[in-house]
Amino acid sequence: MSVSVCAAAWVLSAIAAFVLLSHPVSVDAQLMLGLCVIGAMIVVWRLPRTRFNRQLFLALGGFVVIRYLYWRLTSTLPPASDPVGLAFGVLVLLAELYCVLILAISLTISAEPLNRRPLERDPDDQLPTVDVFIPSYNEDESILATTMAAAMSMDYPRDKLTVWLLDDGGTDQKCNDANPAKAEAARQRRAVLSSLCAQMGAQYLTRARNEHAKAGNLNNGLTQSQGEIVVVFDADHAPFRSFLRETIGHFARDPKLFLVQTPHVFLNPDPIEKNLRTFDRMPSENEMFYSSIQRGLDKWNGSFFCGSAALLRRSALATVGGFSGITITEDCETALDLHSQGWTSVFVDKPLIAGLQPETFASFIGQRSRWCQGMMQIFLLKNPIFKQGLRPIQKAAYLSSMTFWLFPMPRLVFMLAPLLFILLDIKVFVSNLDEAIAYTATYMVVNLMMQNYLYGKLRWPWISELYEYIQGVFLSKALVSVVANPRKPTFNVTAKGLSLENDHLSELAWPFFLIYGLLLAGGGVSVWRYFNEPAVSELMVVVGLWNLFNLLIAGAALGAVAERRQADRHPRLGISRQGHLFVDGVPVAVDVVNVSAGGCALALADKAPVELRPGVTRGLLTIESFSGVIAPSDALPLALKRMSAADGRAIYGFQFEELSPRGYYVLADLMYGDSEALPRFLASRRKHKSIFAGSWQFVVWGVIEPVRAAAYALRRDGAAPAAEEGAHPQPATHWLRTLVAAGRTPSVQSETSNTGVKVA
Repeated sequence: MSVSVCAAAWVLSAIAAFVLLSHPVSVDAQLMLGLCVIGAMIVVWRLPRTRFNRQLFLALGGFVVIRYLYWRLTSTLPPASDPVGLAFGVLVLLAELYCVLILAISLTISAEPLNRRPLERDPDDQLPTVDVFIPSYNEDESILATTMAAAMSMDYPRDKLTVWLLDDGGTDQKCNDANPAKAEAARQRRAVLSSLCAQMGAQYLTRARNEHAKAGNLNNGLTQSQGEIVVVFDADHAPFRSFLRETIGHFARDPKLFLVQTPHVFLNPDPIEKNLRTFDRMPSENEMFYSSIQRGLDKWNGSFFCGSAALLRRSALATVGGFSGITITEDCETALDLHSQGWTSVFVDKPLIAGLQPETFASFIGQRSRWCQGMMQIFLLKNPIFKQGLRPIQKAAYLSSMTFWLFPMPRLVFMLAPLLFILLDIKVFVSNLDEAIAYTATYMVVNLMMQNYLYGKLRWPWISELYEYIQGVFLSKALVSVVANPRKPTFNVTAKGLSLENDHLSELAWPFFLIYGLLLAGGGVSVWRYFNEPAVSELMVVVGLWNLFNLLIAGAALGAVAERRQADRHPRLGISRQGHLFVDGVPVAVDVVNVSAGGCALALADKAPVELRPGVTRGLLTIESFSGVIAPSDALPLALKRMSAADGRAIYGFQFEELSPRGYYVLADLMYGDSEALPRFLASRRKHKSIFAGSWQFVVWGVIEPVRAAAYALRRDGAAPAAEEGAHPQPATHWLRTLVAAGRTPSVQSETSNTGVKVA
């Protein structure tokens, strides 16, 4: 069949589909049509997940979505005789069109995620040389030592692996700061870290000035190193032993490959997971991106660099002048430049690093503000639409990742729009109850079903709406600022490793109380108007239910900003390793149940020949090494802190005492030797959450969490118990004082970064 005949067939098919989708029917017929489609989707859901069934399910759902859009565009806008209502109605419609567009692109990209098979192990003499870059700014020495030890312990020929600590906290600029205290701190940091690197066998590198932030730091590393492959780990992203063996073989099989990206997996919960207590039972927010969307992007050669846990070909970086630094998201920007040059990328869907997330809500928002502004900078300064060398599907993929960060605007529109009618009698759409059920309700159900079908094991129902609302309150200002001046944003280092010693409200909580109060008042007014104004009763039911849904989201959000005490300073990873605990020279066979940067939990393999007493017992832990980097005599010094019981046996909680450089190697082997530890943990919480169960959980949060947040707010200053003697409790009413700084996004230590000076 000729190309012209094929094109004509596609055009005729598109016209026929449009006629079918836009054909006017009665409200009752539309409701029956929607219910039949939902029933058909339920049937397909129960069938095996073959390619055909997957496409059929999405096609059925897409039919209802398009019918809804046609109705919204042709039948629901306020008349021109109501210019105020029409203006707000168009605004709400644009917000809906944005969401449908993002959904359509997401479904297109993720419809058939690529599953890559593990590669065979290449002989050592055929492996390329590797430079590992660990960029650092203000991280604690123990975090850096653990990450360096884990990187040095990776399964790779010793003569082909060099680990570099790229320290932007000890630059000449900082060592000569006008503030004597800051200058002295920088000089001490440089001396301590250079000595640590020398003892651990890593290379310490700093530079003259802090220019171009992380990109400048990485580029300085490129000028001082020679490895064929560059691996980037954030300072708090420690690799598992098999990281290189699982990934590096792709470069030999594709000479045009510039990137191998792996997932970011975290040992600690983000503030929302911590405050809602979901970390051990709900997939994290980023898992949908890394385990579905990135695999979808991989199919279209659109998987991009995420700043860490990645390998890059040096020769490819050389073609674009190294890591790009025009924006504050150098990772995606660099990948965009290289994809446009015809280079390819690969995504390996196996968790091979363990990192840390921001512990506080303020630092979480600071991190997301940087991501949001950086992606908008790329959109404005290097728009993929006009980028030569990208295929159309790659342009769509990058546009999807960038325009996603526009979500704060439509999310706030949806949150506040019902109040326009409830409080001000402004109609933003024209509809009756029957039409709302036939079109809107079926559309919402189908939308939920499609997302749950594709991402059910990776994202609970309504969690996206919660995260978007929580971020949108502050990111909306970040969006406006970057649009006003695309080159203004500067790189901010995300604060991590913080401790929360008591329950308290986040200093950013006040807008959420304000919005919740408005929605609650709106709910009361809607009930009053329903019973006292018969003329608006039918529409008030629709708008009132919309407002009630928003109230539940706002209620759950109050729980997210009500910061719970963080009991463990160091997040733990469940493992299964064997070793010996030496107490007064007597060996005790033990099983290591879990481990963190601060300690480990041991269970006795046999009856202990010596008494173990909390607060008294000290010992040395030796383990059976996976890496061969540590010797049998290398040991971790321990002090017993507590005893508990689990699974019918005694568990002994030990704290690490001061570690030597060799001790960090033992710790790295213990935590990161078994590469299956993280997949086991992720699998334990990746259980499909049905729409009904997820919705019920959301209702519970929406009702319970405002009570907890209010209790924190009403607690008298200093009433919250401190975690330990001498701790200073956060005043529960501290958030009230932030009213004077309304709308200010949190700031963290800025990094302005530049050229290179190697420190011996």
